Amino acid sequence: MMQDLEILDIVDENDCVIGQKKRSEIYSQGLCNFRVVNAFVVNSLGQLWIPRRSAQKQIFPLCLDVSMGGHVESGETYEDALQRELKEELNLDLNMVNTQFLDYLTPHEYQVSAFMKVYEIRLDCEPDYNKNDFIESFWLSPSDLIKWLNKGEPAKSDLLKLVQMFYAN
Repeated sequence: MMQDLEILDIVDENDCVIGQKKRSEIYSQGLCNFRVVNAFVVNSLGQLWIPRRSAQKQIFPLCLDVSMGGHVESGETYEDALQRELKEELNLDLNMVNTQFLDYLTPHEYQVSAFMKVYEIRLDCEPDYNKNDFIESFWLSPSDLIKWLNKGEPAKSDLLKLVQMFYAN
């Protein structure tokens, strides 16, 4: 969906909906009181499948990203958004993959970009990802990914924090 047309719920500090705004307005105003879902694809070797965003992305173009991420659109639940984004970005059916809920994070408590639920998907093959969203991908151990990011590899703002939180030993 076009970013200018996408309407997201605005939430209070308790994640209760208090209004709606266009996605473009949320970003231009630098708000963090909206909802997102993120998921990491992890293989049996413990490697993370990390894609690089396409150059056409309006935010973080050509940056490394979580395996799947997306906005919770107005009226959706986190789980609705997870199901929709998995299909759109990775061509995966939520009911056909081994998915585990990792944690619920809030901007004021964890300094992340939005209210988010983070999931893990166990998969031993590369997802059939949407070539409009991503241009390449890597299977990386969490420690190698952290090294890349610490050396300055461009990445979406929450990626390092989430990998350190869930996968750094």
